Amino acid sequence: MKKNLNHGNVLASACPSRQILQHLTSRWGALVLVSLHSGTKRFSELRRAIDGVSERMLTKTLQELEADGMLIRKSYNTVPPQVDYTLTEFGAEASNKMFELVDWLETNLGNILASQNK
Repeated sequence: MKKNLNHGNVLASACPSRQILQHLTSRWGALVLVSLHSGTKRFSELRRAIDGVSERMLTKTLQELEADGMLIRKSYNTVPPQVDYTLTEFGAEASNKMFELVDWLETNLGNILASQNK
């Protein structure tokens, strides 16, 4: 039986899907996806929205997500420089799934915390 070459296997260490999953679900990657769920944002807006992220880590995360085809970086020739980030079609799909997970978590947080304290 032939394996579909367009389908990944995230459990296989050599599959490129594993690295993409790491970028999407990293500490900052997930929060960037959730933040961009509501639409295009500038770098400074993302930095303010994601409490605790350093400029360096946000830059690295955005570069990884851009390289993975999850977002588009648009730079304007202005002073000071302005850069916008927008989700691609793949990025929007991933963001929707991440947003659902975050919504589930926030909705059930009280019950989850109560079960931790038992």
